[in-house]
Amino acid sequence: MKSPFPKARLLEILEASHQATRAFIEKEGEKILSLVTTTWECFVRGGKLLIFGNGGSAADAQHLAAELVNRFRRERSPLPALALTTDTSILTAIGNDYDFELIFVKQIEALGRPGDIALGISTSGRSANVIRALSRARELDLYTVGLGGGDGGRLPEVCDLVLLVPSNETPRIQEGHLLFLHLFAELLEEACFGETA
Repeated sequence: MKSPFPKARLLEILEASHQATRAFIEKEGEKILSLVTTTWECFVRGGKLLIFGNGGSAADAQHLAAELVNRFRRERSPLPALALTTDTSILTAIGNDYDFELIFVKQIEALGRPGDIALGISTSGRSANVIRALSRARELDLYTVGLGGGDGGRLPEVCDLVLLVPSNETPRIQEGHLLFLHLFAELLEEACFGETA
């Protein structure tokens, strides 16, 4: 069956994605490089990276943790990263016994230590459980990072560093986030273990 869409439609979407991701790197590139250095220093001190978000952002949290704990482009030792989105017993217990807005807060309280990094991912910057967790992480002296889009929502209120894809369209923001995950993993791997041959 012939598609009702011309190939030009695919290229139109690709171009919109390319423009958003390029603008993201041009706008936030220096901050991304700074975060790589900050994370490397955190790991050298024995700290860890705690990552969280909802829906597609939960998948991004798990994706990044997997790239760091396992490997990205080279064989090397695991890096200490943990997605707070994966333990269904913890998530459902907290959501049931307390409130869904606390599912990340309580994990930050249990696992976070001063000097660790808390990376909250929210395309809108308004996810209540992400904002509350970042706020609590800051109170506990973790370095707080928000990955979002558009105007950032409430992320600037609770984060030491905010990375925003300059778009208001969720798919374009998420594509920027995926690019960030791979850039961050690759550069962090190089910072920790040297450049690949």
